[in-house]
Amino acid sequence: MSDFLTALALVFVIEGVILALFPDRLKWLLERLAEVPPEALRTAGLASAVLGLFLVWLIRG
Repeated sequence: MSDFLTALALVFVIEGVILALFPDRLKWLLERLAEVPPEALRTAGLASAVLGLFLVWLIRG
């Protein structure tokens, strides 16, 4: 459980750094994402989740 909470905290750190350093670029990116079809976002999200799971398995395995 400690590893999960640490990972969640790191997500907040990364998001905070991106918001602090590149607020205009992030707004631009979110506007572009609104134009992407939901199927493409779903596919990219699933691929990202699978890649992340694989990396955790590789690192912790």
